[in-house]
Amino acid sequence: MRFINIFSRMLLGSFIFLPAMAQAANTTDEIPVRLATTTSTENSGLLRHLLPRFEQDSGYRVHVIAVGTGKALRMGRDGDVDVVLVHAPAAEQAFVSEGSGVQRRDVMYNDFVIVGPQSDPANAATGTSGSTALARIAAESQLFISRGDDSGTNKKELSLWKDASIKPVGSWYREAGQGMGKVLQMAGELSAYTLTDRATWLAYSDKSPLKIVFEGDPGLFNPYGIIAVNPANYPDINHAGAMALINWITSPAGQQHIGSYRLAGSQLFTPSADSSLLARDKEQAKTIR
Repeated sequence: MRFINIFSRMLLGSFIFLPAMAQAANTTDEIPVRLATTTSTENSGLLRHLLPRFEQDSGYRVHVIAVGTGKALRMGRDGDVDVVLVHAPAAEQAFVSEGSGVQRRDVMYNDFVIVGPQSDPANAATGTSGSTALARIAAESQLFISRGDDSGTNKKELSLWKDASIKPVGSWYREAGQGMGKVLQMAGELSAYTLTDRATWLAYSDKSPLKIVFEGDPGLFNPYGIIAVNPANYPDINHAGAMALINWITSPAGQQHIGSYRLAGSQLFTPSADSSLLARDKEQAKTIR
């Protein structure tokens, strides 16, 4: 009888312990971090390089939604994601100033390039800036494929047309409303010009009949920033996961992983969160090897 009572108490204790075990099992990997980011970070393969490392280090899983910068920021405003990684500084600043985002940090940069047919019929290569290169394309009514999707690339393109005092209209100018990879494919099939970030171009260049016709203008600088959605607006979002990603991607380790990512021997992104920390980390890594 005494044995039965002891067994009963043990059995009861196990039932009490089971919910606690279930709660402990509810670790961070069961609460995904929803990341809205640009198609360039996805198409270039950078996220496939970075996120498994973050997930292993942090225990969080990341659900990636690759869209244009404009849509990514709208998703942040609506509380549909926890964090955004985008490349449109003015739009990012507005996002933070209006109270939609917090903890914006620089992450990395590369640049934009203008690509077009091998023969460069518009002589865009003779331009002295990105704007004058586009002006040559417009002057010759050469086919230009625009993202037309309010992405960071689209915003940059429109700013270049504005600097050239040109309103791009006519049959030579087509808005695709697509991501960078699709636009590069369309431009290649139609022997057209387009503006692209260098990372996506490097990822697609071996499959494209196009070439870079203009590059190197400081005005084509392309910085990326990461921003957490404001938890004061949406208390149920995964702010802890968003901050874990922000802190990791801007840490010396995360920055080193960004700098180490290459395609065909070319570095796609230059880390920019804290160059002094990155330099120190590299020196420490040398002493370890």
